[in-house]
Amino acid sequence: MKNIKKVAVLGGGGRTGNYLVNQLLKEGFSIKLLLRNPENFTIKSSQIEIIKGDALEIESIKVLLEDCQAVISTVGQRKEEPLVASSATNNILKIMNNYKIERYVLLAGLNIDTPFDKKSPKTTSATEWMKTNFPVIQEDRQKTYDLLVESDVNWTQVRVPFIEFNDMSSQISVSLEDCLGDKISAIDIAKFMIQEMSESKFSRESPFISSI
Repeated sequence: MKNIKKVAVLGGGGRTGNYLVNQLLKEGFSIKLLLRNPENFTIKSSQIEIIKGDALEIESIKVLLEDCQAVISTVGQRKEEPLVASSATNNILKIMNNYKIERYVLLAGLNIDTPFDKKSPKTTSATEWMKTNFPVIQEDRQKTYDLLVESDVNWTQVRVPFIEFNDMSSQISVSLEDCLGDKISAIDIAKFMIQEMSESKFSRESPFISSI
């Protein structure tokens, strides 16, 4: 999808999202960025258009996605706030169809289950830990995957292990069946998501990525 010039970004104000925004700028994309608190955002560029709003509000998503060719989300769950993962994705999918936007790439944890998984004992243990300790959040994130599968858009859900917040890029493993490593850097997440946005090697799939 080489015609992508403007990208709608959700979660760009977060720790992983900052790496994503900077990498998008480095690669020459224009960005529409949804922020609840724009005054706290420190990255400055003429390539960024900031939309003040909330991913839970469909009107905010409507304004965000207008004139964009793709959507990337690194939205995480906010502590002691309404569940965001499935609601945000539901809003995005609806507006994508209205605007004929085909590409949606989003970030998730390794705890999401798909019918194609062959998770190792270590990955299975991490998944079960999440289900036991954060069952409501886990159910909401799993529901997000179900919404994606039921949709007709070109999506990719990128599943990651422990995130290291640094610029240390390394060789990564990619698998549709299991998370082969224990960690990955935020910069490698950003690079992979942008590459996948453009190339669609894992269309309507949920690859695990991790450092080798």
